[in-house]
Amino acid sequence: MEGFDWAQLLSMDWLEIGQATLDTLTMLGASLLFTVLFGLPLGVVLYVSSPGQLLSRPRLYATLSFLVNVFRSLPFVILLIVMIPLTLKLVGTSIGVAGAIPPLVAGASPFFARLVENVLREVDRGVIEASQSMGASLGQIVRHVLLPEALPGLVGAATVTTVALVSYTAMSGVIGGGGLGDLAVRYGYQRFQTEVMVVTVVLLLLLVQLIQSFGDRLVLRCQRG
Repeated sequence: MEGFDWAQLLSMDWLEIGQATLDTLTMLGASLLFTVLFGLPLGVVLYVSSPGQLLSRPRLYATLSFLVNVFRSLPFVILLIVMIPLTLKLVGTSIGVAGAIPPLVAGASPFFARLVENVLREVDRGVIEASQSMGASLGQIVRHVLLPEALPGLVGAATVTTVALVSYTAMSGVIGGGGLGDLAVRYGYQRFQTEVMVVTVVLLLLLVQLIQSFGDRLVLRCQRG
């Protein structure tokens, strides 16, 4: 790459960088929403169906655990490519912001589900048994005991997942996923514009720091509550 040029930095298209940042935030927000919608129930099912838990179903747990491990073990760049036919059917395109969301959700949901399972395992078993002794149903235990008791850990898991999604959105630029990752690939890599690469990296680092800081504060608030 060429050396860093401060004059080039000032003359960059900051409107395009702003749009790329907005695209990244859009991908991040949409994919996080669907990741929680899919990953949270999956994590709960993994927990309650695991051996020795509330609804012990070893075969179901083994099947779900295997699928989660398969998706978690796939490098995200490969998942992006493998999912192109499905992405086309779901959203009509495999590029841009819309085309990046399905693989982002598919990559992050199993990751989040496993975190949810681990967080739920840390809930005091005595609280669960007390609820069972009072005749609470499985649904009531999940809604009124497990999830409230595990709320700080769940918020922390969501924070970790969001940070991972930031890196995923950047990688989606390899296939034209839009956002800061796409900008870094098109200008920083293909056109050897070091300034654009530096700016995108700094913006991504700032985004991660803001997400982590906000998540940490939210966890503390949940613990105090």
